[in-house]
Amino acid sequence: MTSKQKNDLSDNMLIALRRVIRAVDVHSRSLVASHGLTGPQALVLRETLAAGALTAGELARRVSVSQATMTDIVKRLETRKLVRRTKDAVDKRRVLITATKAGEKLYASAPPLLQETFIRRFAALRDWEQTQMVSTLQRIAEMMDAENLDAAPVLTSGDVGDPMDKPARRGKKPVADPA
Repeated sequence: MTSKQKNDLSDNMLIALRRVIRAVDVHSRSLVASHGLTGPQALVLRETLAAGALTAGELARRVSVSQATMTDIVKRLETRKLVRRTKDAVDKRRVLITATKAGEKLYASAPPLLQETFIRRFAALRDWEQTQMVSTLQRIAEMMDAENLDAAPVLTSGDVGDPMDKPARRGKKPVADPA
């Protein structure tokens, strides 16, 4: 393989990676613009609607985020009256999070999350194709020194818990969260 061919392959790889990054960013911005929801907020609404009522810890485990991040997401959804916290009728120490009618209505009108479309299409691939793709992406993450970064299974840009606000409040520049 010539040097030019190697450079072309490298360029094609970087272009493909950039397209993935941009697709995630465009979808995230569109969801925020059209429905005022971040991907993680929509995911939390989906889980509360599916389960009926969950503790913050259960929700955090289901969407693979930290308890602190979940607390922040729930606080934002609660402020918008999309979820509510209530004491468990059986165990008063437990606080349950449920979606409100407004949350249910907003989630029903929102477009599918990017990962939902991806998962459906990925599931349609043959087993060997799925394995090959996972292996390749894991190798890419390793090549980018990102294999040990914490990441939730949600396709969104920015910080999973607080997309743009926290860095500004702290007087810092926004930093993209790997999750």
